[in-house]
Amino acid sequence: MNVIDSSAWLSYFAGDANAEIFSHPIENIEELIVPSITITEVFKCISRQRGEGMALEAIAHMEQGRVVVLDSDLAVNAAQYGVEYKLPLADSIIYATAQKFSALIWTQDIDFKSLEGIKYYSKRKSI
Repeated sequence: MNVIDSSAWLSYFAGDANAEIFSHPIENIEELIVPSITITEVFKCISRQRGEGMALEAIAHMEQGRVVVLDSDLAVNAAQYGVEYKLPLADSIIYATAQKFSALIWTQDIDFKSLEGIKYYSKRKSI
């Protein structure tokens, strides 16, 4: 199973230098877990930069995977991971979701780099 962090989704939708790396787990819909917080983050960023229409198109693509909503059990686990690993709120929710499904997290976010179950790729400049 794969969880795609917001940074990786944004890379994919922008078609930047890491987009191809993230395309494989994103396009493997059967294995795709989508924490609802990533929908929030991606919608906000794309809407601000490219408009609501483009943001809605991106979200429609994300919703092809299995969207996992934040319930109270997941919220408590996220809080515990946030404290233990000093993760920001959204990252702790993403991490808790991945842990729940034994999924790999694909990301460009350095906050995840030292954790287990992470496929981290540093941001690269497009040519």
